[in-house]
Amino acid sequence: MPSPIRSVISPGRYAQGPGAISRLGEYLAPIGSTPLVVADDVVWGFVGHDVTTSLEAAGLPVTREAFGGVPSAKEIDRLVEVIKRTNADVAVAVGGGSTIDAVKASGFLSGIRWVTVPTVASTDAPTSALAVVYTEDGTFEEYRFFPRNPDLVLVDSQIVANAPAAFLAAGVGDALATWLEARATATSSSLTMAGGLPTLTGTALARLSWDVLWDNALPALDAVRDHLVTPAVEKVIEANTLLSGLGFESGGLAAAHAIHNGLTAAPQTHGLAHGQKVNIGSLTQLVLEGAPTQDIRDFIEFTTRVGLPTTLTEIGLTPEDTRELELIAATATVAGETIHAMPFEVRPADVVSALTSIERFARRVREEAGLPAPTPYKAPH
Repeated sequence: MPSPIRSVISPGRYAQGPGAISRLGEYLAPIGSTPLVVADDVVWGFVGHDVTTSLEAAGLPVTREAFGGVPSAKEIDRLVEVIKRTNADVAVAVGGGSTIDAVKASGFLSGIRWVTVPTVASTDAPTSALAVVYTEDGTFEEYRFFPRNPDLVLVDSQIVANAPAAFLAAGVGDALATWLEARATATSSSLTMAGGLPTLTGTALARLSWDVLWDNALPALDAVRDHLVTPAVEKVIEANTLLSGLGFESGGLAAAHAIHNGLTAAPQTHGLAHGQKVNIGSLTQLVLEGAPTQDIRDFIEFTTRVGLPTTLTEIGLTPEDTRELELIAATATVAGETIHAMPFEVRPADVVSALTSIERFARRVREEAGLPAPTPYKAPH
């Protein structure tokens, strides 16, 4: 068996800036002549006019399909049929991570190209060559891997700034995990989502994402609350989307995202954003690593200020929920999960202990820092 090689993968083009949506047709025309635009009704309500105008100016037809809400196998197969029926040669995802993952998967199955136009900077899904597939009720089911990344990622930073700040905060939670997981993967010399060993490039981009966020996340969130685009906002959008996307894919995933996947098995956590659950995974990974106490304190304080959960209470669980915590830990440690990229063995019991321990410690840190007490979360029915 040949030795693994080091690998970096990336989208064909990344474009970001205020008003970028008006140039979608210009960038799309060299990629395909019969696009299928997939967006849910809410997203289409505020970008539909700009998308239509841009495509028509480039001489492209405008065909839009509504997204069903969950990137499930059923929804992906439905979109494949729509692609076939419309003879589309490029699928364009306009919206959040769920829409994007469904379009990437359906584009691949249809044998056509795909483009992502994220309207929020809440995940690093837009740049990657994989999709996270869920069951109809929102439980993690599988990763699907594709032989290439999107041909184009186009981000209109004004549209991102117009969205509720909670979306940007969730993206910070997702992106902060990138460096924690990449450094663990580099230490263990595990394989990455790019199909090889980590590269210096992937690991360095993961670290850059971390540094940019610690310097810029709080002022960026304040600006976005007033729907402003500032240099800090541009930096955080790029960190959440491009740097984190390249960093996780070519740098490696480890415990944080595996624990996120485990958390989806608990109905109490349904309705939370991906990045909110990932933040609990990052904090749990730091505990599993035996990270310096000050590092864990700093992470709790910073991410609490960002608006991310740092306790079980804030994701609908309690330390007494033994059955649920054991289910989460079992799901997070199944064979093939990314938690096995950690540079040491992680057993289900270790995950239960680490998850349970964050409640009391995070509460202590928050109290000492003068930060608000956790607010209990109730999952929507």
